[in-house]
Amino acid sequence: MGVSSFKQQADIIRTPPTWVFRPTLLHYREVFGQYQFVHFMWNSLVIAAGSTFFSLLLGLPAAYSIARFRQSKLALVILVARIVPGITFLIPWFILFSRLRLVDTYTSLILSHMLVGLPFIIWVMVPFFESLPKELEEAAMVDGSTRSGAFLRVLLPLTGPGILTSSILSFVFSWNNFMFAVVLTGARTRTLPIAVFNFLSYSEINWGGLMAAAVVITVPILVIALVAQRYIIAGLTAGAVKG
Repeated sequence: MGVSSFKQQADIIRTPPTWVFRPTLLHYREVFGQYQFVHFMWNSLVIAAGSTFFSLLLGLPAAYSIARFRQSKLALVILVARIVPGITFLIPWFILFSRLRLVDTYTSLILSHMLVGLPFIIWVMVPFFESLPKELEEAAMVDGSTRSGAFLRVLLPLTGPGILTSSILSFVFSWNNFMFAVVLTGARTRTLPIAVFNFLSYSEINWGGLMAAAVVITVPILVIALVAQRYIIAGLTAGAVKG
């Protein structure tokens, strides 16, 4: 994919494939110039960051509550919401957001992505909170802290690997999501996976532009995965063992 993005269109579709070619940046100029991928990248970034932030905001207290107060029924409801295929919610979401006039807004995309991101964060974080002894927050409360203060100042710093892991995976899901974006976005909020369709037409496929667009979508996620892989593995392993 990366090599093909630097080939001429004729070299890309040549059979058998050729490894000796004259490299060109034409497809990348096309992606960022003609198709304005910077705008699509900004939309994807805002939606992925927004859905991850609000999922953490709601998911961390929910995970703590499930772990500390043994709310197994609530955990089961959240698990069912996670298991149900996202396409089940597609039509109800579209009708709801249409009546609220929120189609083609960041709000509709962030809320729809939280449908998957929030349960995921909760189920990743529950084992981390269960692994922390109650004596930690009880000691903080004896020293004058409230329960919420103990949660913020004592427990959250100790669950850093889990928070980082669940944040990255939630962000990656939102960045790559196609299903909700294809229905709920418009010209103002179109994301990268939808923008790829600019290179497909009824009679022709712009393979060079498609390869360059795929590289643009993949590189940020690849960089995040490489930089944070140590923390992701540590977080998932710690959660599995402690759970």
